[in-house]
Order: sequence, then C-alpha cells, then structure tokens
Amino acid sequence: MSSPQVSPAAQDIKEQAAAWLARNVGERLSDQEQMEFDAWLAQSTAHKLAYWRLDAGWQRSERLAALRPAEPPGVQPRGIRHLIFRVAGVGVAVAVIAASYNYFQPPDMQTFATPVGGHRLLTLAGGSTVELNTDTVLRIAKTGTGRTVTLDKGEAFFSIKHDANHPFVVIAGAHRITDIGTKFAVREDASKLEVSLVEGRARLETGHETAPGLVLAPGDVAVATATELSVTRKAPQQLSADLGWRRGVLTFDNTPLAQVAAEFNRYNTTKLVVADSVTAGISIGGTFRANDVAAFAEVAQGLLRLQVQKRGEDIVISR
Repeated sequence: MSSPQVSPAAQDIKEQAAAWLARNVGERLSDQEQMEFDAWLAQSTAHKLAYWRLDAGWQRSERLAALRPAEPPGVQPRGIRHLIFRVAGVGVAVAVIAASYNYFQPPDMQTFATPVGGHRLLTLAGGSTVELNTDTVLRIAKTGTGRTVTLDKGEAFFSIKHDANHPFVVIAGAHRITDIGTKFAVREDASKLEVSLVEGRARLETGHETAPGLVLAPGDVAVATATELSVTRKAPQQLSADLGWRRGVLTFDNTPLAQVAAEFNRYNTTKLVVADSVTAGISIGGTFRANDVAAFAEVAQGLLRLQVQKRGEDIVISR
C-alpha cells in the first residue's frame, strides 16, 4: 500500500507550526513575536490545529521524559528539548518536533474543531453527544479509567450517558468537570471558564486552593477565573436563551450593544465595531440569527436610529 500523500500547503503549515513551537519552548517570546504568533494562529483554523496538535505531542513527550531514570552526573540530557536547543537552524528543529508529534501522539486521541460560525454534533460511544459551537477545538481520549475530553478553546454542550465505572471528565485549562448523569455547557476563553448545568449534576474542580470542588445543580452557572469562583442561578428559560446557539440564534435581553457586538463577532468573519462608548452602552433586546450580522445591523439602524457603515470587512455602528 502506498503512503498517503501530504499536500505542499499542509506540509508548509506543519513546518510553520513546528517553528513556532520551537520558539515557544525555547524562551519567552517578545511582545512583537507574541503579536506575530497570535496573528499567525488567527489566520486560519488549519494553523490552530497544526500548532495544537504539535503542542499536544510535545507535552506528552515531556511527560514521558519525566518518567525516565535520571541521567548520571556529568551526562548531558538526551531529551527532545535538548535536541531543539542544540540543533543549528529551524529546519532541523522542525524535523525533530514533527518526529516527536508523530511518535508520541496517542493513538486514542482525536481532535475536533469548528471554524468561526461553525457547528458540529459528535456522537460518542455509549450514546453520549457533544455539540461544538463556533471557533471551538476539542480533544477526546478514551483511557482505561474513564472518558476524558479537553476543551482547548470555545464552547461545547455535553449530553452524557452516566457510567459510574467510566466517568466522563471535561478538562478546560486548570479546571475539571465530572459528570454525574448530566447535560451541561462549557465555555472556555482567555479570561474565564463558564459552566452551565441544565440537567443532572456535575462536579466542578477549579484547582484553586481556596475553592474546593463543588457539585452543580440544574440552573447553576459557575464562572471561574484565575483567582475567583462564583455561582449564580438561572431559570430554565434563561438557560435556554443562553444556549440558543444550538438552534443557530442569539438572544439578548436589555444587553449593552458592546456585549451584543462581541457575541456576534464570535460567529462571523464580518465584525461589528462599536465606534464610541455612548453607543456601546445602548441596550438592545431580541432574538437574531447568529450568522446574519447584516440583518442585525439593519435593525440597529432602523429601530435604534444608529449610523451603520461598511468599512472593509467591518460594520461600524455609531450614533
């Protein structure tokens, strides 16, 4: 059987991802380099997937290296990290990191992703389902002790068939959610984790020393940041509105326009830009199609008497 062919474009992306990973594990990026790296990631989902897959393989190689016996005194380390720092030029580092990914990527690990505006339904063994919202990356592994999902970014809704012998665990950053016969949503972004419990129970462990694990009940919405954990209660109608993305809609209730724009921007490549703080504070309510930002702009113009201008790929709203 012949080997599968890799397109030149895909190989280029993989090499770029490996080059960035080599720089990230080598030393802290400068502000300019961090901006360039963020811009490269933002260019396409393919860039994000290529980098996160390599990073997952690298992290696993580091964990495996930690299990090896310590080298005798005077013997230089022989791990992959050592090779990256010793080789001359990015080209060799690319080959080393790519090889580490191919070797260490677990055979039972799968990565799923959606683009901006995307939606995907996954059916898992045993009848559980996972719905991925816009711009989401999720990794699923089946281990001997349980079922584990890592939410790298974005938002997902979980409908889990409970199995006491094989608990279902969602890992998001430093946080861990374990189902106890549950339907719940998890949203992970750079500043916080939000868990909304719709049905059943789930245990949330934040990793905070001052905030031990807690069990969420239906209607609980937990928000965890790097330093704080809060839980509020929402009525079923509110939770349904918050999860309107599962039906392709966004619902707002007396919501500031700045927050409305930020939510629409999660789902659309055409971005809403609110021009000034006064306009940003105007409140709006209603239900809108998540992927029809132009229709929302027409409503803002017609009902709120705001100015709407198309500037390149953006729609600018002002008074």
